[in-house]
Amino acid sequence: MRQLEQLLGLFVAAVVLAALARRVGAPYPVFLALGGAVLALLPGAPLFTLPPDLVLALFVAPVLLDAAYDSSLRDLKDNWAPVTGLIIFAVGFTTAAVAVVAHALVPGIPWPAAIALGAIVAPPDAVAATAVLRQLSPPHRILTILEGESLLNDASSLLIYRLAVGAVAADGFTVATVAPTFFLAIVGSLVAGPAAGWFTLRVMERVQHVPTAIILQFVFTVGVWIFAEQLGLSAVLTMVCYAITMARTAPARLPARTRIPTNAVWGTAVFALNILAFIFIGLQVRPILENLEAADRARYFSFAVAVLVTVILVRLAWHMSFNAAVRWRHRQVGFNPPRPMLRPSFKSGVIISWAGMRGIVSLAAALALPSDFPYRDLILLTTFAVVLGTLVIHGLTLKPLLRALDLHDDDPVGREESAAREGALREILARFAGDDSPAAKAVQQRFTALLTIDADTGESRALSRSPHYRQALRSARQAILAMRASDEIGDDAFHRMEQKLDWLEMAGSSDEQ
Repeated sequence: MRQLEQLLGLFVAAVVLAALARRVGAPYPVFLALGGAVLALLPGAPLFTLPPDLVLALFVAPVLLDAAYDSSLRDLKDNWAPVTGLIIFAVGFTTAAVAVVAHALVPGIPWPAAIALGAIVAPPDAVAATAVLRQLSPPHRILTILEGESLLNDASSLLIYRLAVGAVAADGFTVATVAPTFFLAIVGSLVAGPAAGWFTLRVMERVQHVPTAIILQFVFTVGVWIFAEQLGLSAVLTMVCYAITMARTAPARLPARTRIPTNAVWGTAVFALNILAFIFIGLQVRPILENLEAADRARYFSFAVAVLVTVILVRLAWHMSFNAAVRWRHRQVGFNPPRPMLRPSFKSGVIISWAGMRGIVSLAAALALPSDFPYRDLILLTTFAVVLGTLVIHGLTLKPLLRALDLHDDDPVGREESAAREGALREILARFAGDDSPAAKAVQQRFTALLTIDADTGESRALSRSPHYRQALRSARQAILAMRASDEIGDDAFHRMEQKLDWLEMAGSSDEQ
């Protein structure tokens, strides 16, 4: 009962801190992490710890699925170069730079342990990026790049981490021994994720009871993560592939009566997991400090600050160099994107370079180190400093930086949503072309109003029960599915239209009950 009381108390504290953050206009992850650290240092504060594997499966898997499900595969393809640069080269350079700095400051630390530290602190976190950036509403291209990076960079860093930890246990490794592991983990994840998504949809199609369907979705999400870990695959990459498969196929196969409550429950659950994750980060300061000898604290803190500065500077150096190269190329050959988007600029490079918040994945990876791992206490303290430092430094400065740079786009998602409305309306009008019945005309008039001015015209309830109404909805869904399949609209605009059609469908269904 005592643990339940502590958990409820943490929820209350997290909700209050999140509300305070919204009131002052600051990203709530910063307030939660700092608030958790303050709570942890209070006399008599509860010691709230979880097994690292449970932290990843509980906090990361559902939030990663939610972020990946909403990501636009088309937009990620359009921005593949900067995303790939961040998930491979930025992670690799950061890992190497941190390892060099760690070995220079503490010559006794083994190289595999130094590389493990670099891999732990290298990747910005999907949870942190999504929680902070969605509140700031940056230009769509910047958001796409940063969210795409945060979805996939954990996969590359955790693979390096796993190999480095294994190298410590095996007292060294060679390229010949690790290459097959890399290859099998990546290929296996690319196969296992879509396969798990296909299996999940086959099961979900047969479930008619909505609460059962929602529970099963959570079970499958955590189950896929555990399954990937048990097989030695990249759980992050498997989960991203699983989510993208679900996002591309579920809209045509699951009904609105399942999707609407599922989205509502997932939104609440993800927020709850986010606030717990960030306050959990702050709460780890006490056990980390308790494990340090008083004589070592000053030396360890200076080491942690050096790694924090390295992490920030390497990301700045990499992406600003990449940004300069891209802008030079555009000056030579022109900027010819496949569709209208924000042109890469010095300002956009600064924002992307500065959005490097670390989060729960880094902390969980550090906590998962074996108890006899070389310099484990130093790695734990350094990881905590990097996570908290980047959350505070980047989280509190991104909003004023965006305002100072005055970066805007022409709302490409809004334009595509308008195009989707027009496409859906054209399909409905074509479906009833030649049908002069009063019911058909009434349905055409109502959907013309709904899809052009986004308002209910107040027609009779009987209209929503008519076969013509259901036929119109089916035609509209087919239209936006086809527009997404042809890349005429991205997933962001598609999901907005899907939500609107779901509510229209539920309005008709509720009238029938």
